Amino acid sequence: MSTSPLSEIDGEHVKAASDVFHVSQPEVQDTDTVVEAPLPSKQAPPTPPIKSPRLQLSRGSTEVHQPRPATPSTSAKVNGHDELRPQTPSSAHSSSSASSHKRSITISKGYTVSVVLISSALEIILASKEAKRSTPLRQSAHNALEMIRVGQGGDRPREIFEPLRLACETRSEKLMIASLDCISKLISYSFFAEPSSAQALPSPPPSPALQGRHSIAGVSQSSLPQPSLVDLVVHTVTTCHNDTSPETVSLQVVKALLSLILSPTIYVHHSSLLKAVRTVYNVFLLSTDLVNQMVAQGGLTQMVHHIFSRCRSLDGTTLLSHVSSDTVASIPAPASPKIDIQNTSFVLSENAAEKLTAEALPLEFAVDMPLHPGVPTLPSSIHDPDVPQGTISPAPPATHDVAENDHASRELSTHDLFIKDAFLVFRALCKLTMKPLNTESERDLKSHAMRSKLLSLHLVLTILNSHMALFVDSKAIIYSSSTNEATTFVQAVNQYLCLSLSRNAVSPVPQVFEVSVEIFWRVLSGMRTKLKKEIEVLLHEIFVPILEMKTSTLKQKAVIIGMLSRLCQDPQALVEIYLNYDCDSEATDNIYEHLMNIISKIATLPYTSSQQKTNDPASPALPPQTKSSASTAHVSGALAVSGTMDTSTMGLSEGQLRRQGLECLVAVLRSLVTWGTAAGKTPAESATADTASRSQIGEEIAADTMTPDPSLDGLIASSGSTEAFRQSTPDIADDPSRFESAKQKKTTLLEGIKKFNFKPKRGVQFLVETELIPSSSPRDIAGFLLTTDGLSKSMIGEYLGEGDEHNVAIMHAFVDFLDFRNLGFVDAVRVFLQAFRLPGEAQKIDRFMLKFAERYIAGNAQTPFKNADAAYILAYSIILLNTDAHSPQIKNRMTKADFIKNNRGINDGESLPEEFLNTIFHDIQGNEIRMKDEVDATINLPSTGPGLANVLANVGRDLQREAYVMQSNGMANKTEALFRTLMRSQRRGSRAGDQYFSASHFVHVRPMFEVAWIPFLAGLSGPLQNTDDLEIVDLCLDGFKNAIRIVCFFDLDLERNAFVSTLAKFTFLNNFGEMKTKNMDAIKTLLDIAVNEGNNLKGSWRDVLSCVSQLEHMQLISGGVEVPDGGKKGRSKKLPAEELATESRSTHITVAADMVFSLSHYLSGSAIVDFARALCDVSWEEIQSSGISQHPRLFSLQKLVEISYYNMNRIRLEWLNLWDILGEHFNQVCCHSNPHVGFFALDSLRQLSMRFLEKEELPHFKFQKDFLKPFEYTMVHNANPDIRDMVLQCLQQMIQARVQNMRSGWRTLFGVFSAASKVLTERIVNSAFEIVTRLNKEHFAAIVRHGAFADLTVCITEFCKVSKYQKISLLAIGMLRGVIPVMLTCPECALSPGVGPKGDDIMIRFWFPVLFGFYDIIMNGEDLEVRRLALDSLFSTLKTYGSSFTVEFWDTVCKEILFPIFAVLKSSQDMSRFNTQEDMSVWLSTTMIQALRDLIDLYTFFYDILERFLDGLLELLCVCICQENDTLARIGTSCLQQFLENNVQKLSAAWWERVAAIFVKLFRTTTPHQLFDENLRVEIDGSTVPDLPDTNDSNDQAIVPAPLSPTGDRPQEVVKHTLGDRRRIFKQIIVKCVLQLLLIETTNDLLRNDAVYTTIPPEQLLRLMGVLDHSYQFARMFNDDKELRTGLWKVGFMKHLPNLLKQESSSAATLVHVLLRMYFDERPEHQNARPQIAERLLPLGLSVLQDYIKLRADTQAKNITAWTPVVAEILDGFCRFDNKAFVRYLPAIYPLATGLLARDVAPEIRLGLKMYFERVGRTQGIVVVEAS
Repeated sequence: MSTSPLSEIDGEHVKAASDVFHVSQPEVQDTDTVVEAPLPSKQAPPTPPIKSPRLQLSRGSTEVHQPRPATPSTSAKVNGHDELRPQTPSSAHSSSSASSHKRSITISKGYTVSVVLISSALEIILASKEAKRSTPLRQSAHNALEMIRVGQGGDRPREIFEPLRLACETRSEKLMIASLDCISKLISYSFFAEPSSAQALPSPPPSPALQGRHSIAGVSQSSLPQPSLVDLVVHTVTTCHNDTSPETVSLQVVKALLSLILSPTIYVHHSSLLKAVRTVYNVFLLSTDLVNQMVAQGGLTQMVHHIFSRCRSLDGTTLLSHVSSDTVASIPAPASPKIDIQNTSFVLSENAAEKLTAEALPLEFAVDMPLHPGVPTLPSSIHDPDVPQGTISPAPPATHDVAENDHASRELSTHDLFIKDAFLVFRALCKLTMKPLNTESERDLKSHAMRSKLLSLHLVLTILNSHMALFVDSKAIIYSSSTNEATTFVQAVNQYLCLSLSRNAVSPVPQVFEVSVEIFWRVLSGMRTKLKKEIEVLLHEIFVPILEMKTSTLKQKAVIIGMLSRLCQDPQALVEIYLNYDCDSEATDNIYEHLMNIISKIATLPYTSSQQKTNDPASPALPPQTKSSASTAHVSGALAVSGTMDTSTMGLSEGQLRRQGLECLVAVLRSLVTWGTAAGKTPAESATADTASRSQIGEEIAADTMTPDPSLDGLIASSGSTEAFRQSTPDIADDPSRFESAKQKKTTLLEGIKKFNFKPKRGVQFLVETELIPSSSPRDIAGFLLTTDGLSKSMIGEYLGEGDEHNVAIMHAFVDFLDFRNLGFVDAVRVFLQAFRLPGEAQKIDRFMLKFAERYIAGNAQTPFKNADAAYILAYSIILLNTDAHSPQIKNRMTKADFIKNNRGINDGESLPEEFLNTIFHDIQGNEIRMKDEVDATINLPSTGPGLANVLANVGRDLQREAYVMQSNGMANKTEALFRTLMRSQRRGSRAGDQYFSASHFVHVRPMFEVAWIPFLAGLSGPLQNTDDLEIVDLCLDGFKNAIRIVCFFDLDLERNAFVSTLAKFTFLNNFGEMKTKNMDAIKTLLDIAVNEGNNLKGSWRDVLSCVSQLEHMQLISGGVEVPDGGKKGRSKKLPAEELATESRSTHITVAADMVFSLSHYLSGSAIVDFARALCDVSWEEIQSSGISQHPRLFSLQKLVEISYYNMNRIRLEWLNLWDILGEHFNQVCCHSNPHVGFFALDSLRQLSMRFLEKEELPHFKFQKDFLKPFEYTMVHNANPDIRDMVLQCLQQMIQARVQNMRSGWRTLFGVFSAASKVLTERIVNSAFEIVTRLNKEHFAAIVRHGAFADLTVCITEFCKVSKYQKISLLAIGMLRGVIPVMLTCPECALSPGVGPKGDDIMIRFWFPVLFGFYDIIMNGEDLEVRRLALDSLFSTLKTYGSSFTVEFWDTVCKEILFPIFAVLKSSQDMSRFNTQEDMSVWLSTTMIQALRDLIDLYTFFYDILERFLDGLLELLCVCICQENDTLARIGTSCLQQFLENNVQKLSAAWWERVAAIFVKLFRTTTPHQLFDENLRVEIDGSTVPDLPDTNDSNDQAIVPAPLSPTGDRPQEVVKHTLGDRRRIFKQIIVKCVLQLLLIETTNDLLRNDAVYTTIPPEQLLRLMGVLDHSYQFARMFNDDKELRTGLWKVGFMKHLPNLLKQESSSAATLVHVLLRMYFDERPEHQNARPQIAERLLPLGLSVLQDYIKLRADTQAKNITAWTPVVAEILDGFCRFDNKAFVRYLPAIYPLATGLLARDVAPEIRLGLKMYFERVGRTQGIVVVEAS
């Protein structure tokens, strides 16, 4: 068969084609590999296609060397194609050579052929007896020979070929061999390359053997063109072989066909091509000769390679056909139909079956041959003519442009024909692989069926292995002749390849299964971008279940694991599996996650006691190895394919399978590391770095592991090794967040499905809340239930069957989604019951059937039912029939008559047609209505029951195999059904979910690890724990290393802790006696991890460093050193084995452990913090475990010091963070109860400090301060005197050696000395004071310069406060006073007089610390003498230097130093500094009182400066006066009086106003209004009269400040006081009475002072008179209320009747005195105020006189005594009135004066009366006034 001849084209076109294609003679030989098949030695033709008698297998492809004429070539037209032809140089032959017997002839196209080649064969034919019998044979042979002899025939190949063809038809072995040999030689010289005919042949043209067949595509037989010469040659050669052909003939047939197919100039297409391949295939199957089988097998392989190799023209460099159709003249459109997949179907024609004899040919190659009865046939589904047509699905996006630009009748190019050829051959091979095997064939590898299957499978594998580029190339397109639709090659072969895998991948025959797995690996590695859904189905339905099946063999599992190992070594493929399946909600399974779980389970298969390490064969290496040629390989049809796993040693034991699983897990982790952490490295760098750390396993991966070339399929990684690297820049479409979101959505969906399958309502609620169901509407829920995979059909039925309204609505919506149109009733019921499992309750079934009937009737108009009721009853009846017919519990089953009877009259009173019911009955009886899931799940596995009979029955049966076959058949059927559904959906164009995502981003590794880390951990830790096999241990540890690298790189805390802690436990360093070699390996691995992954270990450093510590512990113990081990007293720790002890001290481990610390300076800023924190924790554990041993474990503490040295040069910011941790640890360690620990820590700290102080510190930084802090902490918290002494020694050494570098460290030094001052050990205090004294003397300027002056003063102050050693305190206060002159003269202080104005800042920096030091001593010094000195020093300093202070600084001094001395008077909180009340009393009575006086003195001294702070002083005095302690109050009043008297001339009128206001406030605060509270006089039941102290008793008590709270003058509401409240109130009343008297006395004293009286303004005097008058009136009112006083006395207010006589008389006396003085004051302002004065004076005087007259001498002697001076002064004052006033007031005063005469009065009153009456006499004229 040939393509149509090319149309006539002119010379220019020929020349153009020649220019395009003419490069050199093309080589057909595949450069990859050569398979040479042997030939018998009896013939040695000049064109040997096979040179050697042995098969040479290499790299998976086979070729036969073809001879190449060494002549120039030119372009010519042959077989309708532009072809290369050898050009014979014309100069080589002269005209004389045209003799009768030429040695060679010239073919029409320029080749020369030896005459001997042809003539010898023709002569043999002529000499044969067959020629004599057959005239046509003899004549044609004679004619041909004559033409040859005269040098003709080169341009008439048909005439030369005719005798050869006829000779072959004679069936004579001799003639056939001679003819075939000649044909093959002529083919080699392109003898049969016909020139193009003018008439185009149909594509494909008919076979030469189809002459008697019916017309093709409606074209009559007469119109059929003559078959091409190539087709005739093919037909002739192929008919030479049948099942009875001699072996020699078969060999020549193979040789001839191989020469023809491999010819570079003659192309065989379509039917002829298939016929040739079929014939060689049959030679292999039918030949009994070993050599023939080998030659046929090798030839077949070469032919297949060639057919596919010539398609490899996509890069435009290898073959002619890639040139565009514009350059090459294409085939014109003939009248016959164009090429069509269906027209080239391999289904046999019945008419053709009679013509042919080779009956053993496989059906798939048959174009015109019958089936051999011994070869099993394909199921009818495969031969369905619709199936091939179905492969022509709409073209993918990449090919749309091509299809749209083509005309309705596309002209096929040579390349199109090549693609079609490849497709037809591949489809035929796939169909061959699908032929089922019977039981005998399965057990006999030499049977035809088995050999056919294996050979076809191997050929498919070979094609995929060598020609994957064609499959994944979007330019490889097949065009439909009928519809002109374009289909990519991979789409066309898709269903055949997948169905082949679905049939063969479940085969129980190991050889078939293994090849199928290999084929699947090629599909997975090379075609995953094109067959996304198909790969998912195969994995989910076949390969994963086989791994999980109990009935599958170890071998099968091992082979799959081997295949998965290769997947796991391809990082990109692995990541893409995750992205495309685990992150795809449409994918039914999380394939990556599922695989990891399975592999982990396999790696952790339980160990049995009988399993020994020596019994397990060596594990098959992970990389695929080329199989060695077995002697029987050709017998079974097996071909050697490069990159194929050697499965001969696989699956021999569970231990080996475990190891495979482990290797697979480790490979996954390596790939994840490669993909996820190779960023920033070139592939070469990363590969080099990774190689050094990886084990030998997996390193020799074959370079030819098949993945397509990147130029052909950019989505697939091109690397064939384990190191497949990401592109440096991820694709924009590869957005990790998008996949993370998709994965989260899928996880949520699966969780929702799980919830639904447990409790449907809860599941639906969850799915609605997470918006996976758009809303809670019945339609949305129903749609979700119907379309979502994974939901339990039973739970769907239960949920829909619920009776509440919402569920019923959902059920109705659910049924409405189902389409019952044009379905039979039973079929509709079946469809209905596939959507859910019908619940068992009758009410639920009833609701379902009602809705079903309504839906069915609505969708089907033509039914036998008159209404929906009939459909409902019949549906219900069918359910009952199904249960009755198939339930094993029912014994008496329903008959057909019963069924008909049950349904009589249901159709609106009539019966349904009996035939209709019969059909239903038989349908249900014969085909149970069952869920598809149940059919798959309920496979009855053969069981061995008890008893001898069962044992005998099972003898010789392989029950596991039988069970597997039953299960696998179901799997295959289900998979095939899924594929058919998938094909239909793809045919409809719904490929949206098939989008394949290519991985390029490293971030995907994080979620991949997160979903599988638990299986990883289990899979690695299980074998590590259970085995001592060091190879397995190395694998596990390598896995741990890679896993930890991933968790560190992506900062997965939980996972990191899990892996590192597990690995740390495997070191067994906590149990030396149980350690083994593997534990030492674990230690090495952990140390490697610490060195390589330190930057990301974070909290896991704790585990690592604990192991390092325990390792050192082990080294010490094994070295014979006694090491304390706290907590295990009385238990001697087992020593490790000697060899392990030696290894623990080996250089490897020692150096690795040391590198953990010595390389710490390479850690990042955050990592060193984690490292230090962990090391501190481990160090503390070591120290704690040592107890109080004299030789504590200090390994980690020592390492802390070392890492401090190593990291000293870090930037200060990092060092600060580091020292926060180290310093805290040193604080802890230096204060440990074991002094040996403290000494070591202090010495280490000293060394570090000395080193650190070498580094210069810039101003205003405080690194030195922080670094030296542990010394201060130790001094404070460690009570051991020796440790404290060592602290001082360390500091003294540092001062001596590094004082010039001391900056902020000064501050910490003084902090240490301050802490030392509080120590109770005298030598510590003395030592510290001596150092401070020396520093103050020698380094004062440096201290000031570096900002530590305040710290110095604080330190000195602390020594001043030392109570135990007064000598030191006195020396210290002297030092503090001595600081002042030094400070004033020191240039750094800038306080000297000539410096200029001094800012407040300088004052604060220097003066304030000194003054505050004095203040601190005053407040907190325990020694009275020291306090006195400090007080004197403070105020003398202020007086001496205060004139130089700024006003602002004085403000600070007052607020921060002076006034706070008296804060204790305001707040009780300030009393907490006193240890006892006695201490406070002493301080108040001595220090504070003196301070108050000194303060008054200071205010007087600096009045002009301090006047602005006078409010504070007055407020302070006010607070001091208003105290419950009268001592404090007296001091306060005394100081107030002193201040006013001393500064009377300086106070302005405004200040006098403030002073008056203060007095008003004081009087109001101290007025005891509570005396009139009736609640206090209420008797308390059962209470005794309280024994209250008298007012005078308070003087004997300790002084306690207690500020008074003023009370209102209005009585409170009725409140029932408790006895305690009443006592407290009574005490306060008494205090207020005392204070009121005190204030009256003070006021009296002040106003009797002439300076005060003359200075104070009269209006302020009147204000004072007002409060005095109020006090007088209050006391008078109280004294007059006898009942009130009695009541108070009764309730125990006082021991005697209370009165306010003294207050009343004192206030009245002061009032009278001052008012009279003001009245007679001659100053104008007083004269102006005289009316106001008189208003107060006269009523007061009259009331006093009236009261005095009423006093009784016998009972009120005290009153009389108290009032006598007042009355005398009143009378004297009245006497001094001027005449006018005297006369005016005479009527009021005179009666009272006469009343006094009636009493026995004191002499002074009597004298006053005398003066009064004399004045009356003078004013009234009674007595004449003598003129002076």
